[in-house]
Amino acid sequence: MHFAVMAAEAMEYLAVRPEGVYLDATAGLGGHTGEIARRLTTGKVIANDRDPESLEMARQNTAVWVDRICYHQGTFTRIAEALPACGAEKVDGLLADLGVSRYQLTEPARGFTFLAEGPLDMRMDQTRGITAADLVNQYAEKAISDLIYQLGEERRARKIARAIVRARPIRSTLHLAGVVARAAPRTGRLHPATRTFMALRMYVNDEQGELDRLLAAGPDLIVRGGRMVVISFTSLEDRKVKTRFRSLAQEGRGTILTKHPATPTEQETGMNPASRSAKLRALEMV
Repeated sequence: MHFAVMAAEAMEYLAVRPEGVYLDATAGLGGHTGEIARRLTTGKVIANDRDPESLEMARQNTAVWVDRICYHQGTFTRIAEALPACGAEKVDGLLADLGVSRYQLTEPARGFTFLAEGPLDMRMDQTRGITAADLVNQYAEKAISDLIYQLGEERRARKIARAIVRARPIRSTLHLAGVVARAAPRTGRLHPATRTFMALRMYVNDEQGELDRLLAAGPDLIVRGGRMVVISFTSLEDRKVKTRFRSLAQEGRGTILTKHPATPTEQETGMNPASRSAKLRALEMV
């Protein structure tokens, strides 16, 4: 089952108007897109995602509102192109859920999961860029250690990187997960490969750079009085969002609507444990 993370809170902060134009910058499987679309009458929602497979599934999941949705494939780097492609100049609200979709995480062929055998791919757009296999089999040990430490916030990064280099060639997701688990056994509730896989995924997809570009370009796409809502899942992401929103407020371009980030209810985390680390921040453009 697909859950749109913090859907009620996201819609509240977006303040969706029936005639408004909205951009779901990370459509995923279409959960938030559908929530926006069903609140519209003459309005429109632009459903954007860099992953063509996810976008096609979003199209199927939101088919009942097809007359209110324009689908667009692209990264945050090219997010501004989504508006003219869908006949819009500005939007009344922009929503970005920075989490990886349930489909990507559970489909072994995509290479994101350490729980099933699959190719070490991890690219959200499988038509371009390096794969995780390229990274673990070709990068220097220090480079691997640094990215696991910085992006995965994994304290045992050096030990893990050393084990990866010694085990080359790394053949699959389960092979890599086993190498990591032996080098850095479980110490808490997280699978020992969790942070390593997250770091590799973030690097392969340049997620930090893409977020920087969304936070730079996004505000210019929103009308005065419109809102920007971002749901993040790591401290690195949340820190970037917090810093950018604070800068916009200091420049007199925005009003922060969330003094502290909104978090999921206990009911939501009970139904969807993957939402437990979500933090939502909202800004109104002035």
